[in-house]
Amino acid sequence: MTIGRIISGQPLSDQEESFNQSLRPKLLSECIGQHNVREKLSIAIEAAKKRQEPLEHILFYGPPGLGKTTLANVVANEMEAKVRCTSGPALAKAGDIMGLLSNINTGDVLFIDEIHRLSTPVEEFIYPAMEDFKVDYTVDSGLHAKTINFPLKRFTLIGATTRAGLLSAPLRSRFGMMYHLDFYTVDDLTQIVARSAKMLNLQYEPGTLELIAACSRGTPRVANRLLKRVRDYAQVKGSGVLSTKIVESSLKMERIDKLGLDELDRAVLRALVDVYEGGPAGIEAIAATLGEERDTLEDVVEPYLLQIGFLRRTKRGREITQQACEHLGLKVQKKKPPDSEMELF
Repeated sequence: MTIGRIISGQPLSDQEESFNQSLRPKLLSECIGQHNVREKLSIAIEAAKKRQEPLEHILFYGPPGLGKTTLANVVANEMEAKVRCTSGPALAKAGDIMGLLSNINTGDVLFIDEIHRLSTPVEEFIYPAMEDFKVDYTVDSGLHAKTINFPLKRFTLIGATTRAGLLSAPLRSRFGMMYHLDFYTVDDLTQIVARSAKMLNLQYEPGTLELIAACSRGTPRVANRLLKRVRDYAQVKGSGVLSTKIVESSLKMERIDKLGLDELDRAVLRALVDVYEGGPAGIEAIAATLGEERDTLEDVVEPYLLQIGFLRRTKRGREITQQACEHLGLKVQKKKPPDSEMELF
């Protein structure tokens, strides 16, 4: 069910990622939203330039699609430095990251996406690299093994993760700056969609971009993805101009409602009402009921439902809220225990 989800914050394909890449801002002045994070980064970058030093290591964390990769590239551009990109799962052994570190120049940025998925050997290997800018690299094995102390040039490591809680304490403590990215407001998303529409030479009627922004789940990647789908619909079913009718028809065809909920979101909420009487229900039970992976529900579905107040997490499990019931037209009906059970109490 999650395959091809339009409102997912995850990139879907190389073509999709290329589309997003072309719309990404290059400098802090071009960024929209995340005002507090941008202000802190601006001060840190200006101070580092005045001292003619590389930036401290930075960790960006938050739900997918909020701009962690974009900000890493923006930081590199602002520092006029080269950026080398990789991901946690791609670094399986110390030799993988040694190749990157040995080719880094002073001031360069090493960006590691999904840094929480680094293997333990690789994570421990980069501790001295982050702290002392040197590594102890072992060559050969057995009786012929020897350790070489390899000095590194001062660089900036930027990590990005959707699950900061999975980072070990030693790794987390080595980041000088840690910034949490929040969901964007509708006003910020409207500005982002307007910027993207301008870059794509799209014509639109007043009020149409606000409709797209309101359905974007507070996520720029989703906003740009919806803009692309609406653009396609407008070119095939209309004149190419985005109108209120075109936008609403396009979103209806994709089964996305005015708050950005899709079939999977509604399925989770309906399962809580129909199967678990509104909750509480464990995440494993909900995932089994829907035939979905637990990680999918925790990383993709829950954050937005929690943010808009449609879901409540308790020690006993997940519960649906009255606000969600009113939005979907659902009614929680608690089943009465059998008469034999009632007589026992």
